[in-house]
Amino acid sequence: MLVRREARERSESKSNEGDHPLTDPRTRDEATDWFEQLYVSSEARGSRVPWDRGAPHRHLVSWAQENSVTGSGRRAVVVGCGLGDDVEFIAALGFDTIGFDIAPSAIRQAQQRFPQSAVNYVVADLFGLDPTWLGAFDLVVENQTVQALPGDYRIRAISAVSSLVAPSGTLTVLAARIGDAPPAAGPPWPLNHEEIDAFATVDLEPVEIAELSVDGNPRWRAIFFRPAGPASRSDMSI
Repeated sequence: MLVRREARERSESKSNEGDHPLTDPRTRDEATDWFEQLYVSSEARGSRVPWDRGAPHRHLVSWAQENSVTGSGRRAVVVGCGLGDDVEFIAALGFDTIGFDIAPSAIRQAQQRFPQSAVNYVVADLFGLDPTWLGAFDLVVENQTVQALPGDYRIRAISAVSSLVAPSGTLTVLAARIGDAPPAAGPPWPLNHEEIDAFATVDLEPVEIAELSVDGNPRWRAIFFRPAGPASRSDMSI
């Protein structure tokens, strides 16, 4: 598969460099620049990127339905929104919604796919978030972005995702789960329980950590909640 081959080639090249990948911008870019390359090449071939389902993720939809989630103008953000299916679903629930992706081609294609959208589509880097976004969103959706990152990158990505959640806000995480069979060479690299637990911080509490499946493939759906502080908006819980 193209993604796996490129990831292995980058891993081999990085092993020969003396700089740490999180402090050297050359290697940090290598962990994420393949997203743009894949969107560009898929568009040129008239094919889909591997994660494009043409619909919002079923486990995101079921969670919203089971909990009667409504936005009522509250703020939401979808991390690594890709071609927009998840973020459009969240916006349709009534949230004032941002969808961001590091790949400019993904954002452009999402805007073309949904020309009348109310979503604010933004090109942005999870490793360099707008400071005004920190602790600013009542709902944060992370769907299969972290699992596409190797090693130290995913540790930083988990922390960055969690940092977006506002007081009285909710984080929904969807990811591949390590099953009984040995995982194939990534990406993606399925998350283990310890990595799912890492989304919780001192003040971001797990509400649900469910072991589910999609077409027989093991998946996580994890929900976290940040309680309101003394000066927070206590009426914002979902």
